[in-house]
Amino acid sequence: MENQTISANSNNLRVGIIGAGAIGQAFAKQLVKAGISVTLSNSRGPESLAGIVGQLGAKARAGTVREAAEADIVFISVNWVHLPAALAGLPSWNGRIVIDATNPVLLPGYRLAELDGRNSSQVVSDLLPGARLVKAFNTLLAAVLASDPAQAGGKRLVFMSGDDAAAKDTVGQLIDRLGFARIDLGGLDIGGKLQQFPGGPLPAVNLVKFG
Repeated sequence: MENQTISANSNNLRVGIIGAGAIGQAFAKQLVKAGISVTLSNSRGPESLAGIVGQLGAKARAGTVREAAEADIVFISVNWVHLPAALAGLPSWNGRIVIDATNPVLLPGYRLAELDGRNSSQVVSDLLPGARLVKAFNTLLAAVLASDPAQAGGKRLVFMSGDDAAAKDTVGQLIDRLGFARIDLGGLDIGGKLQQFPGGPLPAVNLVKFG
């Protein structure tokens, strides 16, 4: 259904993860801890993820990229050079929410990929026609993302940006449910630049909100 209304607090919420590397696994850990069902996927197929989902527990399952892309909310954390191939051939997004946790990094040297004057989330959005994209969770290191968001009486901050207010509201609810705090940086034109690594000032910044 186009622009379907999703509650991030629903007991039936399903999240799909495309890219089950360190960031994808860290995010899956937080989802399972919050009681949210998650489908992990990668380019090597579900069998390669059996050990990971076994460690995560009953709320986690391995699936194909197509199965992960059919979830209520889809989290993408794929190496930049592999992103077009990872998203190719998927069915229409039909207004589903996509959390973009990618960074336009080229190795070796952590070089910035060629973006033709745009920021990375604007490029990713072009690869996901019909999706409602929210940039989030890309600025925290994997070990930090996997750790307890409750810190010294406060909550670890997650930055987010996007051009669809309703999609940002849903992702914001999800951030809250996972136990993090959030800061909305506005649209992708500004927020996407601030969050982007390399180039933006916010990646690897680890802040805690009190009160």
